[in-house]
Amino acid sequence: MDTPIGIVLNIVVTPWKLIGYLGVLLFAGRWVVQLIATQRQGQPAFPATFWTMSIVGSGLLLAYFIWGKNDSVGVLANLFPMAVALYNFAMHHRAAAKRALAHEVTAAHG
Repeated sequence: MDTPIGIVLNIVVTPWKLIGYLGVLLFAGRWVVQLIATQRQGQPAFPATFWTMSIVGSGLLLAYFIWGKNDSVGVLANLFPMAVALYNFAMHHRAAAKRALAHEVTAAHG
């Protein structure tokens, strides 16, 4: 995985770097998703896609920093955001389930 597969702009690209780049793209791109959701709702919004991209991006970055680079700073920098994203992902889905149940109850009695 450390074998160079190409050189782009004088940067040696390896499979591990591709994993790291994808993680960065997902982790940074989640803010574009959040911005679009906020614009659509007219108030701050964090859709499930935001949390999914956070988890996957952090996971890829953790893999890169654990096995690709063996960098404890990178591991620590991504562990906390991933834990928070997992918690918020679970809370998002729990709240959605409560809303769906409330809607069913309202529909059944209305």
